[in-house]
Amino acid sequence: MAYDKFTVLKSTAVPLPIENVDTDQIIPARFLKATERKGFGDNLFRDWRYNGDDSPKVDFVLNNPTYSGKILVGGKNFGSGSSREHAAWAVYDYGFRCVISSFFADIFKNNCLNIGVLPVQVSPEFAAEIFSAIEADPNTEIEVNLPEQKVTLLATGKSESFEINAYKKDNMTNGFDDIDYLKNMKEEIIAFEKQLPL
Repeated sequence: MAYDKFTVLKSTAVPLPIENVDTDQIIPARFLKATERKGFGDNLFRDWRYNGDDSPKVDFVLNNPTYSGKILVGGKNFGSGSSREHAAWAVYDYGFRCVISSFFADIFKNNCLNIGVLPVQVSPEFAAEIFSAIEADPNTEIEVNLPEQKVTLLATGKSESFEINAYKKDNMTNGFDDIDYLKNMKEEIIAFEKQLPL
């Protein structure tokens, strides 16, 4: 399944300065029955967003109209816990295209890269600067430049570089998942196959 191409994203951000956010908090286990990657955004952080009677919790950031954007800024060790792909699906389906944190759990990070969400790991110091800037002005914009592998806090001009696997970077800039990548190489694969001895 192809995803939106990711090159340069300029957006306001939603701050979630909570450490050790695990995948069961991102998408509770009771919502994992679906097999299609649709509808998970409705239940992103479900138990933090809603009361038992399904009324919104007014003090949770996703229910606060002050904050919006396609970037989620999370605390250290974001996406820890079980390896459920649904957590990344929920982040994407809600509308986030980038998650910034000072540290990601590896499996969650890879699951994001597989579906078109860019996980950007920055230093703890820069993460703190981003949180402070958003707190001071919720309209603060962040620019995430994938080709240059740089994230910039536009209010101050402060930026940091981030790492990404070259293969995953190429896929994201083209809007490919692993299957799309292989399909794109179809002619090369056929040509290689013809060269093989019978």
